[in-house]
Amino acid sequence: MKTAIKIMLILSLAAFYGCQSSSPRGGSVLKGEGFNIAAPTFTTEIKQGETQNVTLSVQRGAYFKHDVKLEMEAAKGISIEPTKVVVEASESPDVQVRITAPKEAALGVYSVSVIGTPKTGESTSTEFNVKVVSP
Repeated sequence: MKTAIKIMLILSLAAFYGCQSSSPRGGSVLKGEGFNIAAPTFTTEIKQGETQNVTLSVQRGAYFKHDVKLEMEAAKGISIEPTKVVVEASESPDVQVRITAPKEAALGVYSVSVIGTPKTGESTSTEFNVKVVSP
């Protein structure tokens, strides 16, 4: 019974963390003092003329207590809002961004880059893909 519980716990953790990719560690280089940016691992699909929310997350080390400014930039053809947001150390680490594909957006895969800059320390970045499909 204990083995079955352990296996279920491991599988659920793997499923949760397997759905996000993380950036290289930013902030301080010492263990527990930096941060990562988690973004979707799988390509996000959006239909022409629609908007979809995507969650980004600032994952802080145990001793990293700094605000992080996130700047998002989408490749031409889609838009992202907001383009800048500050995730304060005392706030939830999750940020919702809205991605819009205009009706006339060309079908294909677009890259969204996210740069995280702390008040002190080094910045880090990550990317995720958005695929525009026909309605």
